[in-house]
Amino acid sequence: MQIGIIGLGRMGGNITRRLMKAGHKCVVFDVNAKAREGLAKDGAVDAGALEDMVKKLSEKPRALWVMLPAGKITEDTVKHLGGLLEPDDIIIDGGNSFYKDDIRRAKELAAKRIRYVDCGTSGGVWGLERGYCMMIGGPKDAVDHLDPIFSALAPGLGNIPRTPDRGKGDPRAEQGYIHAGPSGAGHFVKMVHNGIEYGLMQAYAEGFDILRNKDSKDLPAAERFTLNMPDIAEVWRPVEAAIEESVPANVLTTALYTRFRSRQDHTYGEKMLSAMRFGFGGHVEGAETMDPKPGATAKTKG
Repeated sequence: MQIGIIGLGRMGGNITRRLMKAGHKCVVFDVNAKAREGLAKDGAVDAGALEDMVKKLSEKPRALWVMLPAGKITEDTVKHLGGLLEPDDIIIDGGNSFYKDDIRRAKELAAKRIRYVDCGTSGGVWGLERGYCMMIGGPKDAVDHLDPIFSALAPGLGNIPRTPDRGKGDPRAEQGYIHAGPSGAGHFVKMVHNGIEYGLMQAYAEGFDILRNKDSKDLPAAERFTLNMPDIAEVWRPVEAAIEESVPANVLTTALYTRFRSRQDHTYGEKMLSAMRFGFGGHVEGAETMDPKPGATAKTKG
């Protein structure tokens, strides 16, 4: 299948490579000529502008995947494409756009009979090898037409145990992608997915920050413990734990933690959170390393 890819950053470039590896034909565009040239060496067709891309997409209906940062650049690109494409052509936004923007764009493009698909894409820098989990919104006919693309990008069954009694469910979910619903549904599901992921990382960061500071000089000497963070992480790694008590005190807790936070620069938990961001999505931050003791000043390049 032929597809245009707009935006050749870490994810857009690897999406292109994974699709070509599966036999799909990719026409690519990015304002960075070197990014286009690098993929052209791998077999992609280089387009110097969006107008050029549309001309080089000979298979109809055309499909164009926009992989750009959410916001103005994606908004302008989708609007520009709306003036270039023909009825039945498909625009896919694979970035992190706000789902209400998807609903609006789909309505505007529908007036021109151009189909719009929003695709929440998760996989980070490891997607080329592992595949991408995708949460897709849009008209069924467009999503079904694009199934060879989504199937090629998805991770597949892998080697994890299969969920019992999935026989009656949509088989695509086991492969790592779903048609979540109408326009906006894909990015809405991805938005909640991101919130859960960030919440989990934040919980680990806060928990380890509490453990790390159990030897604080502000505590009575008999209540101070010097705990081994790597050993605790290792012993927790294969264990599933449940919170036995939960008494919410959100306002009081936030006020107290804000006071504690004002006394510190970069906490151990924040440094751990930075490391987890790299582990989840390959996001490199130029922060201090997690020093072994409070007050250490060792730094490293992000």
